[in-house]
Amino acid sequence: MSGRWAPAGSWSGSGVRRYFCDRGSCSRRTFVAQVGGLTERHRRSSVGLTGWLRSIAVELGGRPAARLCHRLRLAAGRTRLLRLLKAPAVPDRAPRVQGVDEFAFRTGCTYGTVLVDVEAGRVADVLPDRISETFAAWLGEHPGAEIICRDRATAYTKAVKEAAPDALEVADRRHLLQNLSAAVEKTCHQHRNCLRKHTEQETETEVPEPPPMLLPPAELPHTQIIERTRHRYGAGLGLRRGPGRVGVRRPCDRPVRSRSAGRSWVL
Repeated sequence: MSGRWAPAGSWSGSGVRRYFCDRGSCSRRTFVAQVGGLTERHRRSSVGLTGWLRSIAVELGGRPAARLCHRLRLAAGRTRLLRLLKAPAVPDRAPRVQGVDEFAFRTGCTYGTVLVDVEAGRVADVLPDRISETFAAWLGEHPGAEIICRDRATAYTKAVKEAAPDALEVADRRHLLQNLSAAVEKTCHQHRNCLRKHTEQETETEVPEPPPMLLPPAELPHTQIIERTRHRYGAGLGLRRGPGRVGVRRPCDRPVRSRSAGRSWVL
């Protein structure tokens, strides 16, 4: 791109001036000025679209984000979305309430340490290992932690005592519940014989049966057909005499005509 650049004297539809190079050996024929907030060099999409794709990648990850972009008619694959992810800027000072815990890069082989801003609910930094020297060095470079929420790992305890002795160490809720459940399970396992005897004594004791629950008799709603049926039943009208007395034919009272004799009977 060496050579003299001169304006081409024309404006595009977006109001951007285009330049050309008058050197014949230059491979770049034209050059367009960038628009702040809209375009950047070596970009295949606008700044706004890149921000949307980055937000989708942060929330969903690789393949789920690619499926959502496909539904939204956005040409973006999982590799492009993952390339848009950038490490957040590490603050100069540690958060006031800082959480620290380990995670596995590869389970059983490589572990790291994640530092979290508990009040803001976001990751502050990620350390490449879980040894005390690395965490202590980070606390020395980023002072300001007043409360450190950690697990029972001795490496983190040693690092806090060396680099931030004035910070208050507390255990997080997950490890508290985990330790409590483990203590209850251990206690029940140690006293399982006593619990079994107590259960057998309770089963041998006769438990009085509760008194039967007396429910009120069911009552039918007061409708016209129910009242008429009750009146007929009280008058002693049966199935045979009842319908004829009130002028209603039974379903089976229909005339049947014989084809041979030409006579009819009422069934």
